[in-house]
Amino acid sequence: MITKQDKNQVRKKRHGRVRAKISGTAERPRLNVYRSNKHIYAQLIDDAAGVTIASATTMEKGFEGSTGSTEAAVKVGEAIAKRAVEKNVTKVVFDRGGYLYHGRVKALAEAARENGLEF
Repeated sequence: MITKQDKNQVRKKRHGRVRAKISGTAERPRLNVYRSNKHIYAQLIDDAAGVTIASATTMEKGFEGSTGSTEAAVKVGEAIAKRAVEKNVTKVVFDRGGYLYHGRVKALAEAARENGLEF
């Protein structure tokens, strides 16, 4: 009998391979994306110091509209870009978290680019 691997387990394995190659610094932090069925999260992480510089999520107070849609991902992308620019960060390394660059992840990335982040 063929057993099917757990999707999240496969994603974590893929993410591990990506993380072996990329790392965030103070000058160029890592823009990490995590998505669940209901929400999407984005963080700017300085891996050298081990700190989160800025974050944005659909779980924040004041977030309006559907939380699991591409429109929500666009709003989170805009929010993380604005918070990064406030902290004088314009260049980042994009970490898609093992997800395909498609749908909500792509929408978040493109919104962040349009609002001042370079990657």
